[in-house]
Amino acid sequence: MSRRDQIRMTEDEVRAYFAEQKVINVASVGPNGRPHLAPLWYFPHEDGVATWTYGTSQKAKNVRRLPEATVLIEDGDSYEKLRGISLEADVEIIEDTAEVTRMGITLMQRYAGAKPGDPVPSELSAFIAGQAPKRVGLVFRPTKIVSWDHTKLGGTY
Repeated sequence: MSRRDQIRMTEDEVRAYFAEQKVINVASVGPNGRPHLAPLWYFPHEDGVATWTYGTSQKAKNVRRLPEATVLIEDGDSYEKLRGISLEADVEIIEDTAEVTRMGITLMQRYAGAKPGDPVPSELSAFIAGQAPKRVGLVFRPTKIVSWDHTKLGGTY
């Protein structure tokens, strides 16, 4: 078995990693043809991830022009602890305000430590409802997933 095969995450491990991590780095193609890289909060969504952003942001403009991105999630502070997932993804832009509101609530609940299905405080609903008309949802649907988990090597190289 190759080293690459040894460190690849299973589908269940990928899902667990999505649920565990907190920040994605999204690379889209800027107007000059160069990568535009931005860190974002996210939530696991279907087989990929989703987030929201201001509709006038550079990343929103980029994915309107070319609805593709590469998403990186990674952690580890030494070689034997490196873990990560890189997604090549098609990007769906969500503009329906009600759906963007739902996405915003999902994000804020996740980062506040709430569990799916927990009641949404009225103050949060009001805040998100005020933000949603200015934002768009971004759903990253993977076309290719590459993963690595060096902890599977047991400290050997």
